[in-house]
Amino acid sequence: MQIDFHHAVTYVLARLAGFEHTKADVVAYAAQYVDDATNEGLIHFTNGAMYKRTGSAHKMLDYKNFADLANRQVWIPFHFLPGNGGLPAGENPAGGFIEKLICKPNSHVAREMVEDCIRDKGSPYALQRLGITMHVYADTWAHQGFAGVAHKVNDISRLDDIDNPGGALSARVKDYFGDLFDAEASRLAGDILPLGHGAALSYPDRPYLKWHYQDYKEILVERDNTSIFMDACDNLCRAMQRYLAGNADAAVPGLQSGDRNKIEYLFRNIRDEDGEKRHKRWLEYIANGYFSFAPTNIAYIEKGRGSWKHAALGTEKSVDAESDRFEYKDAFLKDNWKLFHDALQAHRFYVLHRLLPQYGICAA
Repeated sequence: MQIDFHHAVTYVLARLAGFEHTKADVVAYAAQYVDDATNEGLIHFTNGAMYKRTGSAHKMLDYKNFADLANRQVWIPFHFLPGNGGLPAGENPAGGFIEKLICKPNSHVAREMVEDCIRDKGSPYALQRLGITMHVYADTWAHQGFAGVAHKVNDISRLDDIDNPGGALSARVKDYFGDLFDAEASRLAGDILPLGHGAALSYPDRPYLKWHYQDYKEILVERDNTSIFMDACDNLCRAMQRYLAGNADAAVPGLQSGDRNKIEYLFRNIRDEDGEKRHKRWLEYIANGYFSFAPTNIAYIEKGRGSWKHAALGTEKSVDAESDRFEYKDAFLKDNWKLFHDALQAHRFYVLHRLLPQYGICAA
């Protein structure tokens, strides 16, 4: 999923779940920042204090360093949560260990992840962790069928848009590959980009798209992203309602029909390929009072002035040098940026060292 879902839709779902604006804004920012927190390592302050931040993403179009792209501590806990074949702890899918790593929507693994986030509601970084959890939870729907490792299970072929076969994106891929492009072009892409859904390009992330592909077992898979995303929306809303109740097992209503229909309408009718453009449209609908909560102006600034990072460190740089030194402020310990990185560390440790081992998964 892209910024339109992780930021704007997550904000909408948080409001519909019962969060007031300020808290929903934190949850939604954190959900999107998972895709943008690309720096890691020590932060040095001029007074001698230090803080170790955690990276949760690598820019997917930066293929210069494949070792980074294959970093299991990034892709598995934050983007391609292993699904254990959809089976509960103690059971194993057929096909060996790799089958355990393939992402499954709303898996037992994913639901346990949400439950632990709810149990951690009293932590200083609780809202930031909720946003991170909602990002990972949502991606179990979009990234289903793919694994966050470089492996042939991610190889696909015969990728195409059902409503617009051989359409604009396919044409651009053909322009790039020249005479090599044919119905098997996505298999070539899979050989070059065997991690996650690299071979599927942005098809899994666009809410309006109906598409199909042939998986590594040569089984034809058809996907209606709108239906998939709507199921994700209802489950995210329920998860956040349970968070507010402080009870992972609480009976909650989920999305109500009026707002549900409005979300589905936007998914099907905002059809820009560019996620940033779709995001802008969503923000306009939120500001104009399209949903059942009051009209609200929200924004997301990744880096630079107005961003969480700028508020915490006073820097407008996108990438920091090891020699950089930052002025320490007492407020740093409570800044959203610092709490977000605390939450990243808590989430990653839980997923890799407590959750996945229950399913017989040692992944990083």
